[in-house]
Amino acid sequence: MKRDYHPDLILTHSRHDLHQDHRLISDFTWNTFRNHLILEYEIPKYDGDLGNPNFFVHLTENICKDKINYILDSFPSQNQKQWFTEETFLSILRLRGIESNAPHKYAEAFYCRKVVF
Repeated sequence: MKRDYHPDLILTHSRHDLHQDHRLISDFTWNTFRNHLILEYEIPKYDGDLGNPNFFVHLTENICKDKINYILDSFPSQNQKQWFTEETFLSILRLRGIESNAPHKYAEAFYCRKVVF
C-alpha cells in the first residue's frame, strides 16, 4: 500500500488509546507511513482515555453539526452505547474550543508527534 499511495495527511487512533485494536492500528500506521504527516484522533468511550492533545483545528458550528452527523451515521454499531450521542461529540468539540480559544467556540484536537511537509 505504501508504495502506491502517498497521502498528504493520515488520520489514525491515538497511541494512548486504551482499546487494544485502536492502539495496534496506530502502531501499524506509524510503521507503514514514516515520512508523512499523521494526526492521531481521540475517541470518547468507557476507557476514559482522553488526554491533552497538542494540535487544534478551529471549527464553525455548522462544520461541527455536519461532522457529528457523519459520525453518528457512519457507525451504526455504536448507536446503543450510552456515550454515542450528539451531545457527547459536541461537548468534546466545545472543550477543545475552550482550550484553544477558538473564535467560533469549537475545535477538533489531535495528537501530533511530528510535522512533515
